[in-house]
Formats: sequence, structure tokens, C-alpha cells
Amino acid sequence: MNQENPIAGNISDRKSAHVRLCLEEDVAGAGITSGMEQYRFRHQALPEIDFGSIDLGTSFLNIPMSAPLLISSMTGGSEATGQINRRLAQAAESRGWAMGLGSVRAAIEQDELASTFNVRQEAPTIPVIANLGAVQLNYGFGIEQCRRAVELAEASALVLHLNSLQEVFQPEGNVNFAGLLSRIEQVARQLEVPVGIKEVGWGIDGSTARRLTDAGAAFIDVAGAGGTSWSQVEKFRSSDPVRRDAAEAFAGWGTPTAECIRDVRAELPKIPLIGSGGLSHGVDAAKAIALGADLAGFGRSLLGAAVESVEALDLVLQRVEFELSAAMFGVGAASIDELQQTDRLYRRE
Repeated sequence: MNQENPIAGNISDRKSAHVRLCLEEDVAGAGITSGMEQYRFRHQALPEIDFGSIDLGTSFLNIPMSAPLLISSMTGGSEATGQINRRLAQAAESRGWAMGLGSVRAAIEQDELASTFNVRQEAPTIPVIANLGAVQLNYGFGIEQCRRAVELAEASALVLHLNSLQEVFQPEGNVNFAGLLSRIEQVARQLEVPVGIKEVGWGIDGSTARRLTDAGAAFIDVAGAGGTSWSQVEKFRSSDPVRRDAAEAFAGWGTPTAECIRDVRAELPKIPLIGSGGLSHGVDAAKAIALGADLAGFGRSLLGAAVESVEALDLVLQRVEFELSAAMFGVGAASIDELQQTDRLYRRE
């Protein structure tokens, strides 16, 4: 473990520290997975389709996309992370993926950081989703700050993220989540673009998703367990021995992504649904979609390539698409609609 104490003096420093820790330290959940390994596709030996005709095309929030795939919210808020965002946006635009931005709070509080989130020049046609921590609605943010987040990112939608345990373990965390649902509802009802809700790696279950959609949420990103654990990330930033030691007890916390997708889709058959959290490759994406997601999201698994170059990132995105197409061919699904309706995904005994 790196013994350096990178506690941020400001938000910009914190965002850079988060990226460094995600790249250099073991910040994955321990003893918990996305749950995708519990599912298998029943191979179709006679698919009766032409592999070359498989169509990954879909739409999200009425915006056409070339593939049902999302670059999940990761970063922004410093010069270095702004460069990462631009590379992510260029690759997403090239491949027709949607893109989620990291929390735009830094740019609202420091105008000079706004450019690190404005990626429309690199991504003029794809869905771009701005992002703020929902808890900030209890700390002075309101509809005007949410509008500002959307405007500076020229975003198609806003997602409010729920990160209660991260805030508890974060040295400078905001931990008052009391009465937050009513504040979320105010934003969802008033903002001019769709407002979605996402977790950050511990998952949203069906009953919680129902409460959120009843309050006006237009889409849900389950962001389940199995990938990055933000209590583990914050452990490496903390100088508090109590929080550092306590974080170990939460390394396996959360609801696996596969379980979240099934639960939310059963509760809300029509809600636009993103399945993210610990997805490793295109077969995981195919499983997420077959379980009920409309888009499959990838985060930390793209970060290393994004730091390297646009070309390296594009190769990773191409690989994910190829794996998704091959999985569809393997079950005889020629389109995303057919994959969502397949009866060839089963849970292992």
C-alpha cells in the first residue's frame, strides 16, 4: 500500500488523487463480484443469422446511438482529468457510445475548471450526461446549480449520484442525507432535461428505484457492487486511523450489479435502465442487457487506456463491441431488442 497521504486541499486535487488511486492501488471490492459470473448463455449452435448483419444500434433518451454502451461517470475537475475527459469523449463519439461525466461540482464552485467538463466539441452527437452529487442538494445546491451543470457541459441529461458510504469515509465528506428525496424531486420536476439517479458502486435496488422514479427520476443507473469500492479509494486518502481500518469491513459491501438489474427491471418494466458496476468485457455487457438493462456502463476498466491515448482507448471500445456482437451471435440475437428478449440466459445452479 502506498503510504503517501494524498488528502486533497481542494476539489481539483481530490479528483486527481482519485484517478491516481484507481490506477495504482487495489480499490476493487473484496469478496464481492458483479454477479455476472453467476449467469451463462445457452449456446445456440445454429444461430440462423449473418454475423455481419448484427445491429448494435439503439437509442437512449431519444438520442440515436451506435451501441448500447456507456462510458460511466469517472472524472473531471483538474487539468489532467480534463484531458482524460476529452479523450473519453473523442472515443465515445467515434464509436457512438454515451458518455457520463464525473461530478461537475468542482466547475460550479471554481469557474476556471468548467472547461474540464465541456466535451461537446469532441462529442457533438452522443448523449452526454452531466453529474452532481445528490447530497449537495442538502448543502446549498439547488435548481440553479443543476442548470449550471447541464449548461457548462452542454449535457443531454443530468444524473444525481448517491454515494452515502463514500461520503462517510471521505475525509471531507458531506454526510447529511436526511430529507434528500424531496429535494431530488424538486430538481427532477423543474429541470429542463431528464434527471436520472445513479449509485457509485454499491447498487440501487428495485424498491429504491421505485421511490426515485415516483419522485420524477427519468432513468436509473444501478451502479452495483463488483467493481470499484469507493470506501477503499477513500481509505487510501484518509489520515484517520479509525476510518482507514473501518474501511476494510466494507470492502465487500453492496448489492451485485446483476441482482440490481433484475430487481429494478422487475419493479419498473419500462424505466430506461443502465447496468454498470464491475463489467469487464462485452460478454458482461450482453448479460446486463439480457437481464434487463438498456445500456451497459464501463468505468475503471477504461481508465488506463484513456490515460494512455485516444488510440488505445478506441481499441478497448472496439474490443467490447466485438465481444458483445460475438455473444449475440452465440445466442442467435441479431439486434439489441432480440438480446433483451432472449430466453438463452440462465443462472448457474
